[in-house]
Amino acid sequence: MNGRILSNNKFSEWLISLFLDIPWIDVMAQFWKLVRHLWQGLADEGLYEVLEYESTLELQDEKGQKAGFQKRELVRYRQNNIIAYQDHAWGDGDILLDYCCSPGVVVDRYRPGQKTILLISLRETKGRGDVDEFNISWKLNDSFVREHELWETEILHKTKQLKVKIIFPAGRLPRRAWIEEHLRRRRRLLGPESIHSLHDGRWQLSWRSDTPRLNERYQVHWEW
Repeated sequence: MNGRILSNNKFSEWLISLFLDIPWIDVMAQFWKLVRHLWQGLADEGLYEVLEYESTLELQDEKGQKAGFQKRELVRYRQNNIIAYQDHAWGDGDILLDYCCSPGVVVDRYRPGQKTILLISLRETKGRGDVDEFNISWKLNDSFVREHELWETEILHKTKQLKVKIIFPAGRLPRRAWIEEHLRRRRRLLGPESIHSLHDGRWQLSWRSDTPRLNERYQVHWEW
């Protein structure tokens, strides 16, 4: 009887010693990191992510009545069975004139408020990890006729790199320009290094971000 009690006591002491030897703080810390990573992954998964976003707005006359817009988006799908891609646009005047998209075909268009949403059928099924390069363009009329104008890029999907260019006619370059982050209420002036002359006499204003924030609205303002 005493031998059994002694054995049980030794076993209990062994279990306690084993329990105390485990680095529980490190275990719980690693467990919390794993849970947080999985939660963020589910929250931010989305249908796709944008690896590269490059856009160019070209103001084609000194009065701002004619303009053209084009953009390139390198997209990687984050889920399986994706059959459509969504584009959006907003602006004053007549926008989305002569809209072109490659790849894909526009199958629906609607306007919730000031924004126009375009649904693009991919004409094939995409899987997780597949990559597409979208080239999109359209024309605008009477959209930049004021002395103070802006062009906005809204980040609706996880984006790794953002580049924005605005081309001004030779006879009317901006007197000053700045970038605003709408949600964060931040403003930063764009200096002389942001604008340069093109070979044909026009002027190009450039801005980029390697860490664009999800759901932020980046606005390039200018006075001309």
